[in-house]
Amino acid sequence: MSWNGDTFQMLKFRSMSTDSETDGIRWGGADSKKVTPVGRFLRRSSLDELPQLINVIKGEMSLVGPRPERTVFVEQFKREIPGYMQKHMVHAGITGWAQVHGWRGDTDLKVRIEHDLWYIDNWSVWLDLKILFLTVWRGFFHPHAQ
Repeated sequence: MSWNGDTFQMLKFRSMSTDSETDGIRWGGADSKKVTPVGRFLRRSSLDELPQLINVIKGEMSLVGPRPERTVFVEQFKREIPGYMQKHMVHAGITGWAQVHGWRGDTDLKVRIEHDLWYIDNWSVWLDLKILFLTVWRGFFHPHAQ
């Protein structure tokens, strides 16, 4: 889900085996999910996000912004986390303020949302350029990438 609650099909390289959600969809627990060896590399290097450039070209996402979440989890989190829906005031991004500060993968969702909301409140072209620089500088092979 992205800007103004619009839904879109986010593109990614497949990193999990085809039977990884046979027990149902759940948030988190990346260590226990069935990830292929190539998929593990793609996730750790963030190369699984590369197809999202097509989402950017189509106008569904931005390079920088809060990371999108699957609709089923948006419905859950909007009841559990104060201010959660405010992150949908901007386009979802491939990278964001939370990600360059290590809040990705199985990390504290509330802190991640705080970073997303700070980004929205302080947005500027310079901040986006800083985030893009930090994504390249810190982003690849981050310890929280799964």
